[in-house]
Amino acid sequence: MLAKSFTVHRLSVHRQKRHAPACAIAIFALIHASTDLSAQDAASLVPPAQIGGITVAGSLRTRLESWDWFGDAANGTYTYPGSLIRIGFGQVRKNHDWQVELSLPLLFGLPEQPVGAGPAGLGANYFTANDRSTNAAMLFAKQVFVRFKNVGGVEGQSLKIGRMEFFDGAEVSSNNGTITALKRDRIAARFLANFGFTHVQRSLDGAQYALDRPGTNVTILAARPTRGVFQVDGWGELNINVVYGALTRELGDVANQGEWRLFGLGYSDNRDGVVKMDNRPLAVRQADREHLNIGTVGGHYLRAIETQRGPIDVLLWGAAQFGSWGEVAHRAGSYAAEAGWQPNAMWTPWIRGGLNYASGDHDASDAIHGTFFQLLPTPRLYARFPFFNLMNISDAFGELILRPSARITVRTDVHSIRLADGHDLWYQGGGAFQPATFGYTGQPARGHRALATLYDASADIAVLPRMSVTGYYGYATGGPASAVSYPANNNAALGYIELLLRF
Repeated sequence: MLAKSFTVHRLSVHRQKRHAPACAIAIFALIHASTDLSAQDAASLVPPAQIGGITVAGSLRTRLESWDWFGDAANGTYTYPGSLIRIGFGQVRKNHDWQVELSLPLLFGLPEQPVGAGPAGLGANYFTANDRSTNAAMLFAKQVFVRFKNVGGVEGQSLKIGRMEFFDGAEVSSNNGTITALKRDRIAARFLANFGFTHVQRSLDGAQYALDRPGTNVTILAARPTRGVFQVDGWGELNINVVYGALTRELGDVANQGEWRLFGLGYSDNRDGVVKMDNRPLAVRQADREHLNIGTVGGHYLRAIETQRGPIDVLLWGAAQFGSWGEVAHRAGSYAAEAGWQPNAMWTPWIRGGLNYASGDHDASDAIHGTFFQLLPTPRLYARFPFFNLMNISDAFGELILRPSARITVRTDVHSIRLADGHDLWYQGGGAFQPATFGYTGQPARGHRALATLYDASADIAVLPRMSVTGYYGYATGGPASAVSYPANNNAALGYIELLLRF
């Protein structure tokens, strides 16, 4: 969450460093997936244990979620607990690092859903994905990789091979707290991530190449996503190929720091028999047996400017997509424009606002699919009450973050959420996680655009260095677009309390 990152925004304005230290890399995935802290924050908060030269680190996250989904159906109101245990072993050597990490999701009391029932929150997704069982658990390998350093005798050149986690936009770390916060919470994980809010999450099987130079980083990834996310069996992988490349360059000086990034991403979904989710009639989609082949190019620009009245930040992000959506061409785009100010005032406030826009499809009968496709993201970073994602959406928001003490961070948001095109669908989900299901769902809007207004608040409390508690409540007042599917009651609410232990 952005709120957690705020704790360090004024601690340092040094020049950027290119990558986290090797020891932080070794434990990054262990802790990042269980909290929203960065690799550097997590590593400093939880010094890893050493046993015979091997680093041992892990986390236990447990969360009690209470959902009141749109509509009046009994299966849409429920409460259930979910937990995730992650423990890993790694070693840092002169020429290489290695890590083996195990993950154990534990789900109990999942809400039973009628066969064929529509979306009803994440609890319903877990129930459906795990053979319609109310309880589910499985131990699996979350990460198993080796990272070779200074490959070919070239300093700063590395190659990581195996099962790993990856977050697009987070290839480069920063010593500036504002830049770190914005990258992690408003730039990273829009396309490729572990879907960290879920109790299972995902990984990638493949190889990652990085070249670090002063002020510059090049990263290339070729991988296939694993199963998981909502189903507790995370062992297998999916027949989906992902290729990603990015060039990141730092800008400015100590008082005017920033960076830009250019990236390209290729996505090929080669699964057979999977019905795509779009605004075409069901019979047309079932007859479309062609695969997805989508290219994405884009970039971002960040700036954090120190002023006498407090830091000011500017964020710009954009992407364009092309390729084929089964039998039809794919052309889509998305952009984000945000700004913030951290005035010198009591409780160290951070005031931010902006617009996130992702195109929709206007005509289901033409030969072009215009819905922006989010691939394999962590959608909850950008939709804290995850009844929507960054597909066919216009999200204008304002937020206020307060720090009443060093241990407490409070964040409040207001979002005006509209569909980019009312002739398209209201999309939910975070990407493929099973061989036979598409990974996204959609509901009709019948020309309406106003989806909902979301009001939410969260509080993060650092109880102990190794223990934190988070509380969240979000309430959505539905508009005409959500009333199409839920005419009787198109309001919804989500509340949860989460305990995180690191060890």
